[in-house]
Amino acid sequence: MLATATLSLKGRALRALAGREHSRVELERKLAGQEETPGELARILDELAAKGFINEQRVADSLAYRRGAKLGTARVVQELKAKGVDPAAVQEAAAALKATELERAREVWRKKFGTAAADAAERAKHMRFLASRGFAPEVIRKAVGGDDIS
Repeated sequence: MLATATLSLKGRALRALAGREHSRVELERKLAGQEETPGELARILDELAAKGFINEQRVADSLAYRRGAKLGTARVVQELKAKGVDPAAVQEAAAALKATELERAREVWRKKFGTAAADAAERAKHMRFLASRGFAPEVIRKAVGGDDIS
């Protein structure tokens, strides 16, 4: 296997993409310090995007699939924005996640707690847990069984 020092900049970009989907911004951050001539990285990333190796929608779909089972829509959207994913791809992923947010919240809650809260303090603990995972307040109330609380 080739050492990282002997790989070209394009080779490093392809190696990163072989591991998982990366947005253009992520690759720029990751490889900026290894650029030998100005503009080389931008040219390589343009070439990879033109060939379909870098695709913002795939990045968004991949992250939503991987993280969506454990996290709420707000948290996944936050991660997508941090990775520099195109806003249109973020909106599309958010819309898809919102459609299943209640089911995902119930599953996360069931795996963590399994049984209904015995008292208000325990119910608050359950709700804080789901909130920390990025689920919407109304979804949390329904998932925990407190949809009667305002």
